Amino acid sequence: MGACLALGSLASCASCLCGSASCLLSSCCPSTNNSTISRLAFSFMLMLGTLVSIIMILPGMEEHLKKIPGFCDGGSTLPGLNKVNCDVIVGYKSVYRMCFSMACFFFLFSILMIRVRSSKDPRAAIQNGFWFFKFLLLVGITVGAFFIPDGTFNTVWYYFGAVGSFIFIIIQLILLVDFAHSWNQSWLEKAEEGNSKCWFAALLSFTGIHYILAFIAVVLFYVFYTQPDGCTEHKVFISLNFLFCIIVSVVSILPKVQEAQPSSGLLQASLISLYTMYITWSAMTNNPNRHCNPSLLSLVQPNSPTPAPGPATPAPPQNVQWWDAQGIMGLIIFVFCTLYASIRSSNNAQVNKLMQTEEGRDLTTDYDGASGEDGVHRAVDNEEEGVTYSYSFFHFSLLLASLYIMMTLTNWYKPNTDLDAMPAVWVKISSSWIGLALYLWTLVAPLVLPDRDFN
Repeated sequence: MGACLALGSLASCASCLCGSASCLLSSCCPSTNNSTISRLAFSFMLMLGTLVSIIMILPGMEEHLKKIPGFCDGGSTLPGLNKVNCDVIVGYKSVYRMCFSMACFFFLFSILMIRVRSSKDPRAAIQNGFWFFKFLLLVGITVGAFFIPDGTFNTVWYYFGAVGSFIFIIIQLILLVDFAHSWNQSWLEKAEEGNSKCWFAALLSFTGIHYILAFIAVVLFYVFYTQPDGCTEHKVFISLNFLFCIIVSVVSILPKVQEAQPSSGLLQASLISLYTMYITWSAMTNNPNRHCNPSLLSLVQPNSPTPAPGPATPAPPQNVQWWDAQGIMGLIIFVFCTLYASIRSSNNAQVNKLMQTEEGRDLTTDYDGASGEDGVHRAVDNEEEGVTYSYSFFHFSLLLASLYIMMTLTNWYKPNTDLDAMPAVWVKISSSWIGLALYLWTLVAPLVLPDRDFN
């Protein structure tokens, strides 16, 4: 009997993997929208690829592989096959190839899904179904990527990663703006419904915490990442971003801005200020001048010798590390933004235009009809009249996310060169400035363009 149930479960699973996203739910899961399930499934593929990349770059992985008899160069392999080059399947080279395959996968779907208007489009069935075949496609591209010869591939792909990461950092800030907007709007509505003092106190508390953390970060930056007789770039970066954060905070509470956008406020500005401080810190940690960029170990153990001033030589490829504080923090923010992008339903018109999504609608659909006679919940097709997000732009965002992960895990290491990492510093700093400018635009746009409807 148990074997029959297991076979039936496997058959049901196989049919779901080949079918639509509506089949991916079980009786223990709440019914939800088809569009949400599809976005979560694609995000899961990205997370799975990220996990594989992390495993590949873990220290000592190459040594463990070489212990397998006949696996790496120098041992026997299967007849007719070349020996495995363990330098390619571990370390930063493996991360480059893994992220290259994910980028190709999402680029293919981004092109394929251009101008899909509703779920009635035949291409929507590919977006929301055939998961087993899409997984096989991703695996096939990944296997093929590991046969790419080194040559100039690593160097060229580094520049693609730098540009993609630049754009994705801006997208992360836009998503944080949207999250803070939704957070603020939700708590203001609850405050109007009852117990207003409690909800306003909660809003004030979180706003204060964000600003306090941002201010502490500025102080620590000046103490540890600047020197009285040097580190001019860091002084400029810290001072400018601190000034820009003050400006957007003041603009967010101006009477005219509040009149045009009552939901804008200091909560959003405080969260953006804190994120800007993180980007500033992340940029400074890529500075090769160890005199201006002390390691966390030297901060925790002041008695450890301080490196001499001057540019530092990048570590050898096999020693590339990402598990420092800013790398781990970047990974956490990446996971949050990716998952939020998969489930978001926003009423912020300007953010929706930037993210190419439709305005959040009341999705309180009667989900009783979404459950079959077998009690299994089905996803509701909520895109028959029109898609709730741009399929093509969503895949493009995941493409950029895969490039961002590549640069984060390799700590922006530039292969086959001893040049400094200052390009990474400027990429991050300039992205923070553009992100702040976009946030400022969401505040002043109704005043600059009064004839357009931003409600």
